[in-house]
Amino acid sequence: MHIEADALRYDDQRQISVFSGNVVLTRGGIRIEGERIEVRQDALGYQYGNITAALGQRARFTQLREGMDETVVAESNTIEYDGRTDVFKLLGDAVLRRLRSGAEADIMTGQVVVYDNLKDIFTIDGARATGGVAPRPGTDTRVRATLSPRTTTPATPATPAGTAGAPAATGKTPTTSSVKQDLNLRDDARLAPTPARGAR
Repeated sequence: MHIEADALRYDDQRQISVFSGNVVLTRGGIRIEGERIEVRQDALGYQYGNITAALGQRARFTQLREGMDETVVAESNTIEYDGRTDVFKLLGDAVLRRLRSGAEADIMTGQVVVYDNLKDIFTIDGARATGGVAPRPGTDTRVRATLSPRTTTPATPATPAGTAGAPAATGKTPTTSSVKQDLNLRDDARLAPTPARGAR
């Protein structure tokens, strides 16, 4: 885990670090941005983070997914990270977008988004969950999602007309001479048809 910020306050006795001011946390392909990040480390060395946004702004989570041309971008009021289980929790008016080739493919909204990085599973809840942030009065607590179908592998294209193995698409029945030309055939006197008996 790598963190950059404008200021740091470190409590060695409690094993708590508080980063503040334009904080950026990176861990592999994951990047989290906020105004304040509090990082705690337990006796086994696991790290736990709590990221909050500045007033009127949102904490932001971005992940470049390995082996895919896909990026996950999520925003919420608060982001929690559990280093032991490798789970990220986005709390309060969360919005998750999935981008494919830079274009928005899926968008999901809810009050709580839980992302299990090890299992690659997203869970979205519309109402307040345990440890979640209470939604503002009048907030829509329904989960909403717009999902785009994934593109399938294109079928093998047919052989273009006019190439070897396919007659030219002229709209006419190919003649013997045109077939010979297309297939690069030559006449052989031994294969000439035998004249009918009595014919001259």
